[in-house]
Amino acid sequence: MYRARPVLLLVAHGSRDPRHAASVHALAERVRSLRPELRVETAFLDFNAPSVPGLLDRLAAGARERGAPRAVVASPLLLTRAFHAKTDLPAVLREASARHPLLRILQAPVLGPSPLLLRGLDRRLTEAGLSAADRPSTGVVLASAGSSDPEAGAVIAGVAREWRRAGWLAVRPAFASASPPRTEDAVRELRAAGARRVAVAPYVLAPGRLPDRIAEGALAGGADVLAPVLGAAPEVARLLLARYEQAAAHLAAAPFGRVPVPVPRSA
Repeated sequence: MYRARPVLLLVAHGSRDPRHAASVHALAERVRSLRPELRVETAFLDFNAPSVPGLLDRLAAGARERGAPRAVVASPLLLTRAFHAKTDLPAVLREASARHPLLRILQAPVLGPSPLLLRGLDRRLTEAGLSAADRPSTGVVLASAGSSDPEAGAVIAGVAREWRRAGWLAVRPAFASASPPRTEDAVRELRAAGARRVAVAPYVLAPGRLPDRIAEGALAGGADVLAPVLGAAPEVARLLLARYEQAAAHLAAAPFGRVPVPVPRSA
């Protein structure tokens, strides 16, 4: 048994672009505003501080001072299961768990797919100027960072199909890297297919190099609307807390020892 609720550790990829870390910290503040009693920390896999091992070292030092175990739910700020979720982060957490016997660490599932993310995308397009009345005549490009992992690409295609049911004329996936189509090509395809208006919705959490490439593609393709990144949207914060609660319940039920397998997504 643990004396306190598990720490929620938000794990971001990291970027040399300062907007990335600023967006991650804004999201953490949004989560704290919803659950002020919960300890929420942020760490990064690359480029930014604190690193994931460094933050876990700090939590382990606190556990040693108290003489009591500490539970941690590491929630990846990722929208699909690709290299960072399947390989990179689990290796970091396993190594930290081996070094710190007083830490009980569980990696929560990635955020996507989820209806809450679709609501967040809707919010961002509304903020960019689209209304419900615009949907039947608007084609949307769901533009993600892209991955060489075929599972991640299939998830994005599935999200596009699901979002089409919200009343849009069409929703096409696009990718800033790794695989076609590019954002500009998807914009042109929708225009050629008869869309009166074309909007680009970045399916990314924070600004950076690849989101900038999405924005450049929207401009090059002649999109009418470019939504902001999801960032600290309330829906993202609520989804993080839902993933946290799933993982915390699983963690409480698991025997002390190895890092348990994340529970299936349900939010």
